[in-house]
Amino acid sequence: MELKIKQLSKEQIIISIDRLTRFKEPETKYLRVYMDIITSNLIDPKYRKTDLENMDYCELRRLAEEIINYSLKNMGLELIEDYSINQRLYDYENSIFELKENVKELLKNKINYRAITSFISSDCPKNLQWLAELGFAKDIITVRRQKALKFPIEKLLLVEGITEETLLPEFAKIMEFDFDKNGIYVISAGGKNQVVKYFYRLAQNCKLPVFILLDKDASENLCEIQPRLRNIDRVHILKAGEFEDILPEHLVQKTLEYATRNISLAPDENIEIKGSRVDYLHEYFRHRGLHEFKKAEFAQLVKNNISGEEDLSQEIKEIFSELKFSVVS
Repeated sequence: MELKIKQLSKEQIIISIDRLTRFKEPETKYLRVYMDIITSNLIDPKYRKTDLENMDYCELRRLAEEIINYSLKNMGLELIEDYSINQRLYDYENSIFELKENVKELLKNKINYRAITSFISSDCPKNLQWLAELGFAKDIITVRRQKALKFPIEKLLLVEGITEETLLPEFAKIMEFDFDKNGIYVISAGGKNQVVKYFYRLAQNCKLPVFILLDKDASENLCEIQPRLRNIDRVHILKAGEFEDILPEHLVQKTLEYATRNISLAPDENIEIKGSRVDYLHEYFRHRGLHEFKKAEFAQLVKNNISGEEDLSQEIKEIFSELKFSVVS
């Protein structure tokens, strides 16, 4: 049956390929992208969501790739039958995830990535820049190190929150251990309980080593994680409270001075440091009549004030030492 297709725009193609090449469980991302494309851009035959959910994976793949390639051809792009990028993507996903045979069928597509690379610019997400390099780079690891592509990913760093996600990559650069050059992918789970759930999924389906960073009060969560730890995984429990507690005091002070440099404020000698650094920061912001203390915003302020190795505490250095231990060179 001849398909009646509504052409995808260049932006839609870029968004779709971006989603397909992110770090995510392949079955989830491929099904979502394929179904979205078929639902939005296949005019005839028209399928309902329930039809697609029950459709054979090979047929889903065929319909989606036909819509994409039709759109590329209508844009005037030459569709050379070179599927080397497709094969490298397949090999990569198969090397980092445990894939069922039907899921492998989703990856065995003939999407014309070679034509799509003409859309990819230097300001595109790193996964798309990596995709473009797959078209001709023989040694993609060397290219990743040279261009800080992040992909292919070699190790996962699983953390509780936004502070670690924001600051660890910056501290790593100071330690000459650039995450993007070394294939380190940071996952912010959104709390210690979510770290456990996230790790369970990774340990079941992902072949990559996972380095888990937990706050001091996460001993109960550690007990849940330990039975599923593989010999390639590592856990670091902070020695003092939360990540904010292991930031050097002078860095925190420098950040606060930076944040309030243009504001006339009351003296802060009456603010007592009780308990955690986060408690102190909440009180500091309240006492000074500033907006509510928010971890994400404060992490960005700290990031702007990191200047050298003196801004790394001993424990932060220890974390990097442990993290490097099992990174593949």
